[in-house]
Amino acid sequence: MNRLLYLAGFAYIGLCATLVVRAWREREPSHPMIQVAPPPVQPAPPSGSAAEQWFAAMKQYCNPVEVDVRTRYAPPPNTSEGAGYSAACFALAGKIERARAIIEEMSSGDHGAAANVLFNVAHPVADAGDDRASGPMMELVLDYWPNNYMALYHAGMSEYSLGQTALAEKHLHGFLAMYSENDGFTGAARSALAKIAAGEAPAPGARTNPERELPARP
Repeated sequence: MNRLLYLAGFAYIGLCATLVVRAWREREPSHPMIQVAPPPVQPAPPSGSAAEQWFAAMKQYCNPVEVDVRTRYAPPPNTSEGAGYSAACFALAGKIERARAIIEEMSSGDHGAAANVLFNVAHPVADAGDDRASGPMMELVLDYWPNNYMALYHAGMSEYSLGQTALAEKHLHGFLAMYSENDGFTGAARSALAKIAAGEAPAPGARTNPERELPARP
């Protein structure tokens, strides 16, 4: 009899312990799953040469107010390409003589490379129809690359639109001597020359560049 009471007592104690453990587990707060954030995506490294990266960062400051200070505190790479982009930045700011001085400081063998950089910067400006900015830049290109017929065209048409007829005639005749395709460019150049000969001024706001691009220069 006593043994049965002991067994019943132990069973009762085990049951109570089970119920206590279950109640404690039910009251235990549940913890949400920890969300592990993915590793941050690293930005792609900037493309292009050091000089191209410098110009991409500097271009917004290539204006008459900021160009001197910005290039003083953030100079271009000390390479011929860096000098070319520095000259292009000053030319965009309208400081053509400063741009010329930068090119002249380079060795004569690097002048052509600097003119190529300057042309590549000036070409979109000319295509956009900004004759006042592109004309002097193209003239500077021609000082070091006189047989660039694309520069001859853009310089001549910019000068025509600005009433600089003597320079316009010189550059447009030079363009037509090198480029003979019967297209909108030769048509525009011949029309401008005919109007200069007749003493006619260009129409205000007239677009001097056809819509399509000139073919690649030789």
